[in-house]
Amino acid sequence: MKVEELRVLEVDELDGRLRSARRELYELRFKHAVGQLENSSEISKVRHDIARIMTVLTERQYGIQPSEDSVVHAPTRAERQGAPATAVAEAEPEEETPAPKPKRTRKAKTEEPK
Repeated sequence: MKVEELRVLEVDELDGRLRSARRELYELRFKHAVGQLENSSEISKVRHDIARIMTVLTERQYGIQPSEDSVVHAPTRAERQGAPATAVAEAEPEEETPAPKPKRTRKAKTEEPK
């Protein structure tokens, strides 16, 4: 289930999907506890679906409209291999990291004269 698919649905349909996803999560957790669940990654997939649905509902509640600028796209293979990566690096100046602090060492105990 993708976010774009969820954004075109009505609130009633989203509520229905949220209820069914929560019910499915309950059943998966029960199966996991009993030892009948073959693929435990299904639990995390359903949890992500629930989070997506709740995000869309919250956006509608507050009137938030996602813009194209706020969408983060994964880099393409060419960008990862370095072809257009120089253009990206020039567009985003890197912040200088502060120099690391020197490690603190214990001072040797000096004996006091008696």
